[in-house]
Amino acid sequence: MSSGANHGGKELYEFGPFRVDAEKEILLRAGEPVPLTPKTFQILLVLVRHSKELVTKDDLMQTVWPDTFVEEANLSRNIFMLRKALGESPQDHRYIVTVPGRGYRLAENVHLVAEHELTIVAASHSKVQVQIEQTKPWGWISVAVILLLAVTAGTLRFFLHRPPVLSEKDTVVLADFANSTGDAVFDGTLRQGMAVELEQSPFLSLISDGRIQHTLRLMGRSADARLTPELAREICERTGSAAVLEGSIASLGSQYVLGLRAKSCGTGETLDDEQVQAARKEDVLNALGQIASKFRTRVGESLTTVKEHDAPLAEATTPSLEALEAYSAAWKVHLSSGAAAALPLFRRATEIDPKFAMAHAFLGRMYADMDESDLSAESTTRAWQLRDRTSDREKFFITAGYEMLVTGNLEEALQTCEAWARTYPREALPHSMLSGYINKAAGQFEKAAAEARKTIELDPDFAIGHFNLAVNNVYLDRLGEAENAVRRAEGRGLETDEFVGLDYDIAFLRDDHAGMEREAARARGRSGAEGWISNKEAFALAYSGHLQQATSMSRRAVDHSQQAAQRERAGLWEAGAALREAFFGNGSEARKMAVAALELSKDREVEYGAGFALALAGDDSQPQVLADDLEKRFPEDTSIRFSYLPALRARLALNRGDAAKAIEMLQVAVAHELGAPRTSISAIFGALYPVYVRGEAYLAAHRGPEAAAEFQKILDHRGIVDSDPVGALAHWRLGRAYALQGDTAKAKAAYQDFLALWKDADPDVPILIAAKTEYARLQ
Repeated sequence: MSSGANHGGKELYEFGPFRVDAEKEILLRAGEPVPLTPKTFQILLVLVRHSKELVTKDDLMQTVWPDTFVEEANLSRNIFMLRKALGESPQDHRYIVTVPGRGYRLAENVHLVAEHELTIVAASHSKVQVQIEQTKPWGWISVAVILLLAVTAGTLRFFLHRPPVLSEKDTVVLADFANSTGDAVFDGTLRQGMAVELEQSPFLSLISDGRIQHTLRLMGRSADARLTPELAREICERTGSAAVLEGSIASLGSQYVLGLRAKSCGTGETLDDEQVQAARKEDVLNALGQIASKFRTRVGESLTTVKEHDAPLAEATTPSLEALEAYSAAWKVHLSSGAAAALPLFRRATEIDPKFAMAHAFLGRMYADMDESDLSAESTTRAWQLRDRTSDREKFFITAGYEMLVTGNLEEALQTCEAWARTYPREALPHSMLSGYINKAAGQFEKAAAEARKTIELDPDFAIGHFNLAVNNVYLDRLGEAENAVRRAEGRGLETDEFVGLDYDIAFLRDDHAGMEREAARARGRSGAEGWISNKEAFALAYSGHLQQATSMSRRAVDHSQQAAQRERAGLWEAGAALREAFFGNGSEARKMAVAALELSKDREVEYGAGFALALAGDDSQPQVLADDLEKRFPEDTSIRFSYLPALRARLALNRGDAAKAIEMLQVAVAHELGAPRTSISAIFGALYPVYVRGEAYLAAHRGPEAAAEFQKILDHRGIVDSDPVGALAHWRLGRAYALQGDTAKAKAAYQDFLALWKDADPDVPILIAAKTEYARLQ
């Protein structure tokens, strides 16, 4: 098209308060720079050169994007950004006029500035005019220097004083990318990659995918519905977020153009619009990282944190689009269908790119959720070995997971999560971890509950935050508060297996048999729940002496887990059954079940449960081997060092008749003995075992008052003990401790409590026979 002007000399145009420098691609308003992208400036220049003339859309696209196919949406987006830069409102198009169906024209008169009229305005508190009277080289050099200083200072002042688009309290919703390339590998993948990029920011806070899916369900929509800009904006409004981020990718011949636009949820106003090009498909992920970094600086994040937390996407995740595609699909499946369904997709991502650290990390997490701890440790260890190929945020996640799932060093996990929370103060996940096993194992339930409340504050629809608040209240024997926490979660439409299981536990602690039956039926209506609910019922039945029914229910739990190819979980259920038989005096059955458990799994919790059962049954050699193996394989594990080994080795010392040695061995457990070790969380057994064994040691040493104090501890912490057999046996052993002191009245009362609890127990259980005999002697 004809330019309509002679562009041989220096081009300086003026219209209204604006000056356009074609050579330097600078737009000034009253001497101050107005930032424009190169393409937006070129559109302005075409319109300026054709002042008051119609410029068709085709002519604009051919001029600005020569020899390249672009969609009309690109032109519309740049016109929008130009109008915004010129200060136009949607109702007042003072400068750029749309000619419907045809194109655009500049409505203002344009004045071509003669060279001798050139005036440079420095961006400072005072204006400096430079009158050009000659064209000698030194004169032009002076002008160039002043111009450079003016533009640089003005641009700096613009960005330094530009108000941030978002605040540190705002949250944003990331929509799905609009993919017009026809290449399905970009579907979902680019959104996942952008989320990884933006989540490196301590300043930005994305609404989590879990919360998005929860909100979609409340809206009556499918949880895996495509997040169109319209749907994302509705989610944005419902979650009280500030902005929606809309991404796009389009083909330009063999190249790709990626865009990212932020829109206000309330007004629909465009807050920022970024665009980058990728020369090849292999460069798309790098381009995604570039656009994310630009966006972070434009919306208000400091340059310092952007530079500090800005790992390239290919390093933070994977350079493989196919691996990222599998990873993205795995996340969606995990949120909608759980760990078992997502596991093959996470595994597929690691097969495509064996160095994809986060795929290994979440594969490990899936195995952990399924109680497959050996497989979990293998994947988590691989992620930890690759942790330097991740972002800072992901490095925290991987390190904390490694410390909890592999080494078991909860002291280090505590430090990692606290550092994570300080670095990313808007991140809910470190607080969630601190509200869980890290503080539970140490008995720091008040601290854990406070972290759970912080988790909920940061992400109100994060179900595990509500669960941890509830379960920590159970540990603190605040059943009413625990129940209220569950009901609040359900009021938000949150329901998980954990809530159902906890409702069963609360009913058990209240001796509410109808409630237990109701929750058991509710659990069996959920996919994959048969194993864990049968195990809970087995422990509850054994607690009141119904050992035959408990054994039958345990067999049901074990069989279900084996059919689901969950051998480690089956081993846990078998180890729990062995412990009950051993505590109740059935040594031969305990040995058989312990051996069966070890054949299923060498998991640390299975080894501990089986080893303790064998020790209770009077065996010495195999429990000692198992104790040594645990110490060798897991030298840093907090539960093993401060709960499992002290209790197991003290029990073995008692078998040898050395009560003093047993008491000495248990001293190391004191700081953690009122905590909830890993076995009690995953398989119900193990809580307060050091306390129980210490009580037994004091009985063996004929120290009645000290023994009574230990057994009373167990009775005073029912919420931690739950349905573990030691909760029932503590009544019996307390009676024996009082009898040892010669306090017959208290001894009788304790025996009566036990016999009332076991009033309709199986009559042939050895400890029931012993308890009745001992009680008779007190009459």
